[in-house]
Amino acid sequence: MFTRSKSEVESVEWGNGTSHRLLIEADNMGFAVAHTLVRAGTESKLQYRKNLEACYCIRGSGNVEDTEGNRYEVTPGVVYVFDGNEPHFLRASDHEDLELVSIFNPPIRGDEKHVLSASGFSTY
Repeated sequence: MFTRSKSEVESVEWGNGTSHRLLIEADNMGFAVAHTLVRAGTESKLQYRKNLEACYCIRGSGNVEDTEGNRYEVTPGVVYVFDGNEPHFLRASDHEDLELVSIFNPPIRGDEKHVLSASGFSTY
């Protein structure tokens, strides 16, 4: 058994926010856990090609939208799940940051960063 606090890990700037990777591939748990902050008023075009992702909202609000136009509101207590490698838009509301607990399977290494651009979806 072990414990790890958010204050013990460096924050990774991923483009429109930060990510504290609390559990990573090197921990050999078969999944990864991150505390993700999405800055207020931002939109991120994201896609995980190697990982499944589930995000549980712990604070703030926003929405996630797939490429078919299906939009889902995200507020505290809501989990959104990608059961494939769907490209998506992640938006934080204009008035507050969106904070998520993100779970990845298989686990991320922990040093990945998104490269956001208007021309396509950022992947890793």
